[in-house]
Amino acid sequence: MAVQFYATASARRRDLPRRLERKFYLPPARVDLACGLLRHTCLMDRDYASEQINSLYFDTPDLDQHERSCSGDFRKDKIRIRWYGRDGEPEAMRAAFLELKSREGFASTKQRLEIQVPAEDLTPAQLGKGIVPPSLLADTMASFGHFLSDPIIPVVRISYWRYRFVEIMTGQRVSLDCHIRSTMVMIAAGWCNGEKELEIPGAVLEIKGDGVELPDTLRRMKMLDLDWGRFSKYSACIDSHIETVGTVGRLSPAGRLVWV
Repeated sequence: MAVQFYATASARRRDLPRRLERKFYLPPARVDLACGLLRHTCLMDRDYASEQINSLYFDTPDLDQHERSCSGDFRKDKIRIRWYGRDGEPEAMRAAFLELKSREGFASTKQRLEIQVPAEDLTPAQLGKGIVPPSLLADTMASFGHFLSDPIIPVVRISYWRYRFVEIMTGQRVSLDCHIRSTMVMIAAGWCNGEKELEIPGAVLEIKGDGVELPDTLRRMKMLDLDWGRFSKYSACIDSHIETVGTVGRLSPAGRLVWV
């Protein structure tokens, strides 16, 4: 039975639709221009034009997934629990999603399971408990074809405000993520600089589609002098919390220097 479950989960993972994600980091001075260009070349998403997105990321105690992301591994996975909306929503129960995001190069897949959790479990004071029992998280990942070889713990909550667009000619999905804030959950481990909350300046532009080439309408983004990269909100936030307070550029994504 266990062998059959493993084979079924692995086959499901292989058959998942893949999408190509192109990410562009925007320094603060270019965010308004990018937003204006997107409003000129795209349509706002009809169902979810904008909202706050929150994710609790899990990793091993020695941050294996973070290290793999920083080293540029071809294949990597991120485990998180995601929910939408601001803190203090009036509902007693809220929807949350157990997610596995897998990436090979620039191609990615995502699997998710929706659950209902008490709203209190999503408050900053409770996130260290992990929102769901570890067994549920491990079983869900196994059903996605990802089998945990080491224990994982909640590490950091990352929240940002997302504006969603649809490119007019091709229907490609475009998002602009601003106010990227992180709150450490794993401070007791002693590896971070002691600051609990930080915000990365600027924004992230993300274009999702099937090909490498940008649609003609979005090529205007070259006016912003941006380059396509491997920007990871998770790793960028972790790096900012690890760097010594006062270090020049510690809030900047790797390889960039942003003055704030």
